[in-house]
Amino acid sequence: MPVHCVSPSALTAITHTVTVAAGRFAPGHLGELTPIMPFELVDAVLSETRTVQRRLRDLPSRVGIYFLLAMCLFPEIGYRLVWDKLTAGLSGMPIVCPSTKALRDLRRRLGSTPVRALFEVLAGPLAQPNTPGVRFGPYRTVSFDGCSSIKVPDIERNRSWLGRCPHGGYPQVELMTLVETGTRAVIAAVFGPTREGETSYATRLSHHLGPEMLVLWDRGFDGNDFLAAVHTTGARVLGRIRQRRRPPVLQPLADSSYLSVIGAVPVRIIEARVSVTCTDGSNFEGSYRLATTLLDARCYPADRLVHLYHERWGATRSRTRLSELPEGGSAVDVDSVVPGQCSRPVPTSTCVAGNGGVWSSKEKPKGPCSIRGPQARGRPDG
Repeated sequence: MPVHCVSPSALTAITHTVTVAAGRFAPGHLGELTPIMPFELVDAVLSETRTVQRRLRDLPSRVGIYFLLAMCLFPEIGYRLVWDKLTAGLSGMPIVCPSTKALRDLRRRLGSTPVRALFEVLAGPLAQPNTPGVRFGPYRTVSFDGCSSIKVPDIERNRSWLGRCPHGGYPQVELMTLVETGTRAVIAAVFGPTREGETSYATRLSHHLGPEMLVLWDRGFDGNDFLAAVHTTGARVLGRIRQRRRPPVLQPLADSSYLSVIGAVPVRIIEARVSVTCTDGSNFEGSYRLATTLLDARCYPADRLVHLYHERWGATRSRTRLSELPEGGSAVDVDSVVPGQCSRPVPTSTCVAGNGGVWSSKEKPKGPCSIRGPQARGRPDG
């Protein structure tokens, strides 16, 4: 009887070294993300905000900053489990095992000031001049991205500021960010009560715009006042407008777009049909009406702008969709204060998402997407 011998496949061990501090500072790291937020940067922020520990504790302030950032990476688990993830690779080192109360006191001791300062240092565009996919002609493409479903603890302090949720449950925070679409880097952020609306918060971020930027937005930002506010910064605009708008046709152009005006801002209107074919063979079609302040149809043809809107805004929504960070609909702490309270700094989760980017697990239907347009000048139904 023949004997068959299956030799084991060759195995290769891959090791990677992560540098951590010594002694009580060892848990203060984020693994591969530590080079983005190095020890020297965190120490400088703590020194500037005067939040360095007065005496060397088992939980130094630097460790507290990294612990807060780790909480944003793992929002679905408790303090102790987050701590276990921070220290999982530190076997053989003398690591403390703090209680939940000790970690809570660490957050209380730090407060929100160093986290705000850390965000202000890290926030900003990351693309280099030769980075692919981040520019359209001479312009850097940026976009507004918001979320109104971030829940905070249901206590009196939060209710007095945020109000009650209209459908019951936890109070909610409105978060608005300005992101670089190519790298998904967060340039600026602001948040507050949901009653103010997206365009109100986006207007507060308009001072971060400049003449070198091309701003993309969806129809949720369609408003005369908001368009005027962005236009005054010198930034160019490419955004979807609502179908109920009927902008006047001032001058038809050769690429089937036409010059018009919204409020006091001269714009160019592009109308296109979008067709999406899903993996199951089903089709989805819709009408897009885009408004842009790029008025030169020869330099910026309509078909290029339609594809730019689809690709850039689609990338922003699928990779940095803030309303999907975190998932599950559970109540989360959004800053670095005592659990059960909500202060008003920039959320710590934005510091992490602003550099690494986050993939959404709620993918759009996959499959080829074709864009038919721009269509001939006319008004699609609706």
